[in-house]
Amino acid sequence: MKNLILIRHGKSNWDAPLKDVDRPLDKRGMKDAHLVSLNTFNYIPNTYVIWSSIAKRASDTAMIFAQNLMAPIESIVFKKELYTFDEIQLEKIIKSCDNSFDNIILFGHNGAITNFVNKFGDIFISNVPTSGFVSLQFETNNWDRIDKGKIKKIVIPKDLK
Repeated sequence: MKNLILIRHGKSNWDAPLKDVDRPLDKRGMKDAHLVSLNTFNYIPNTYVIWSSIAKRASDTAMIFAQNLMAPIESIVFKKELYTFDEIQLEKIIKSCDNSFDNIILFGHNGAITNFVNKFGDIFISNVPTSGFVSLQFETNNWDRIDKGKIKKIVIPKDLK
């Protein structure tokens, strides 16, 4: 069985004139990332690999989760190809994962995350919001063979407030 946790980065700050990839989290983004990470501890598998987009807002969200899950920051694998808004690209990256890993926690961007969840999950989600957490389970031992999976848990910040 393969398990995938997709987490959309926290709300980003648009105040400074930065390149998109360099935009940091705003205060709400930091607060929501902490809130969701502290309320999903029971849904995190014992062993996992953490992948994150190189975008500042995604990497900062991944670091907040790692801190609250007591995972070493050094264990986060930053992947340039995860800086994508395209679910087909996201699917290719996930399907390329080494089968020795059964559990992936992935920090990325919308529309890739929402569209991926709707393609592979069994529950329609109109929009995975910033800091949204979606856990999927697949009945296969090969990442490259994932197909329709089962959504095990959805956590969104507004439901925790």
